[in-house]
Amino acid sequence: MSTYHATPEEERKVILREYKGLYAYISKHAKKEQLKKFHRAFLLAVNAHKDMRRRSGEPYIYHPIAVAKIVSRELNLGSRSMIAALLHDVVEDTDYTLEDIREIFGEEIEKIVDGLTKIESIVLDSQQSLQAENFRKILLCTSEDVRVILIKLADRLHNMRTLNSMPPEKQLKISSETSFFYVPIAHRLGLYSIKSELEDLAMKYYDPNTYNIINEKIKESEEDRKKLIDDFVKPIVERIKDAGIKAEMSSRTKSICSIYNKMKKKKINFEDVYDIFAVRFVIDTPEDAQEEIAQCWRVHTIVTSIYKINETRERNFITTPKANGYQALHTTVMSKSGKWIEVQIRSKRMDEIAEKGLAAHYKYKEENRSPSDYENRVEDWLIKIREMLKNVNVDALEFLDEIKMNLEIKEIIAFTPRGDRFVFPKGATVLDFAYEVHSKLGKHCIGAKVNYNIVPINYILKNGDQVEIITSKKQQPKIEWFDFVKTARAKDRIKEAIRAQQKKLNSDGETILENIFKNINIEFTSANVRQVQSYFKISSPIEFWSFIAQNKIPEERIKAIFNNKKTEYKSFTQKVTSEIDSKSLDSLIDEQLEKKPEIFLLDETSELIKHVVAPCCNPIPGDQVIGIQIAHDTIEVHQTICPKAIEQMSKYGNRIIKAKWRKEQEIAFLSGIRISGFDRKGMIKEIIDVVTSQLNLNIRSIDISTKGNVFTGKLMLYIQNLKALNKLIDNLSKIDQLEKIERISPDFY
Repeated sequence: MSTYHATPEEERKVILREYKGLYAYISKHAKKEQLKKFHRAFLLAVNAHKDMRRRSGEPYIYHPIAVAKIVSRELNLGSRSMIAALLHDVVEDTDYTLEDIREIFGEEIEKIVDGLTKIESIVLDSQQSLQAENFRKILLCTSEDVRVILIKLADRLHNMRTLNSMPPEKQLKISSETSFFYVPIAHRLGLYSIKSELEDLAMKYYDPNTYNIINEKIKESEEDRKKLIDDFVKPIVERIKDAGIKAEMSSRTKSICSIYNKMKKKKINFEDVYDIFAVRFVIDTPEDAQEEIAQCWRVHTIVTSIYKINETRERNFITTPKANGYQALHTTVMSKSGKWIEVQIRSKRMDEIAEKGLAAHYKYKEENRSPSDYENRVEDWLIKIREMLKNVNVDALEFLDEIKMNLEIKEIIAFTPRGDRFVFPKGATVLDFAYEVHSKLGKHCIGAKVNYNIVPINYILKNGDQVEIITSKKQQPKIEWFDFVKTARAKDRIKEAIRAQQKKLNSDGETILENIFKNINIEFTSANVRQVQSYFKISSPIEFWSFIAQNKIPEERIKAIFNNKKTEYKSFTQKVTSEIDSKSLDSLIDEQLEKKPEIFLLDETSELIKHVVAPCCNPIPGDQVIGIQIAHDTIEVHQTICPKAIEQMSKYGNRIIKAKWRKEQEIAFLSGIRISGFDRKGMIKEIIDVVTSQLNLNIRSIDISTKGNVFTGKLMLYIQNLKALNKLIDNLSKIDQLEKIERISPDFY
């Protein structure tokens, strides 16, 4: 962490220089009135934040200036967005109000700033999440003005670029939020450059070891990669020039996080990831849809006439754009050096949309330059967001989960018998289709004819399916239907129907129970109702009233509860009295957690506070860990790279508790490894010798199978710490023909 040193005079010079740079940029496009507003916004922001400092020690005004630069230079947005970027923290952090912003800069700027202002004064119960409430507010404002989310992403990008000055627990909270919410948003909106940088910066903090290893490998291979690219593109560039095509060649390296995800998904080493880099040709052609496509295919023909193609890796995103509007031709060809190389071909317009996504769409839309046949499927997504926001009964966490599902960029298209086209997230079913066409179709759906074949309501749709819904008036929505649907519309309609059914059951149940109480001479009070509910151990009020309404709880059994009431009450009061006399362990734990330890040490402290080691990632001593308060009296310990931990930290930042292993412990933890290689005589004996004889580890189970001459296997064993596990992997890797070894969680077992 570097120490900041600058004199007030030096800081004034920096602020003035940045002002001149932004003013020079904005003056190329903005009218005189907008230039005046920009000048006023800059002065107001400097004055409002004049006594504020960032944690790094820098003047706070450096942050809004940096956000305005990202908005203008990296997103190419206009003067209003730059003004809003300069003012985005003014209402949240200073005495200025939204009314002040509206009076000085107008309603448009005020609404954008409102969308960027965090909710602080809200009373939450233990199950609510301030982060989720803020995400919902951002998207609520985004559904009205897309600039809100674009400026918010610029704000988050600068915060991530300067995250090294924050304490570790803040780094984990902010990087988790970024990975869980902002990276998928940037991806869905087609902001490739911002998405890649955000996911890399997040990984740098939640998984620094892996990040640094891959980063070093990329640097080490840079010189070889440059020579390979130069040799590869030389004949292509010559042929393109001879054909009279104007095109710029560039290369890009895959983001560190993308490389790691590919290694995990394919279970391969860094050296085996063949698309670590890609070569790109951007064609300078008039913005005519037919001409753009023709020129791209001409370059594709040149590339594939020189090098042999990998047919399984051919991708045509020009005639079928991705859901975020991305258009390009992708081909993977074999270079003369024997390595597969991915080549991307697109026009200048396509390139701008590929890098800046929704920001570029917004710019083209403002300038009325978007091609007439372009379908803005990002707008379709925003329409879905607006639909979800209409449902006031959904809490913020549920809404966030719905949003996460709808951020999935993989989509399928299905058709009605008349040819009407509907777009769904991958995994959508016949029931989703029915509700998308009409609520009544969904409500009474019993199945469908898909491509003329009869299928059930939970049939998963495939791209291009033709669907004819079959209904019955007797059919009514059921709770289990939630398991069959993916879309927010279907879930909302099912909830409405179930709620209506439940309302009737509640009313009938109350009437029946009131009559039963009258018959047995018991007063109909909420306390007596709870007594019955508690006796039958039915936690859900909905389930309780439905049991009563359907006569599943007879009058005789309810009568018996109140006959024994006096005896039960006496024993209950005795129990309470004894607990008051001597403080229970639970209350001591509560007191400990009320203090919320600054750091949760996994040895002595862990004896005082109830904790569990998360089974999803199974951390062992040596792993980087974090504590998450999952109940009032319990901490769950995760690896910081665990996806579940990242999700929890992104939703409940206030529940994060710093945790670490204080010292190596004597106890052993259950862990595991997956192995594979080429089978030979004595292989299993050598593996067991390394585990038991060389390292003196206890094996819980071993499972190895062979197919042909290739074997795969899993070993579950008890191990003291990460150092011992790494030593085991290192020793096993020396065994001849044992090709792959990787750590797994007991969940895989």
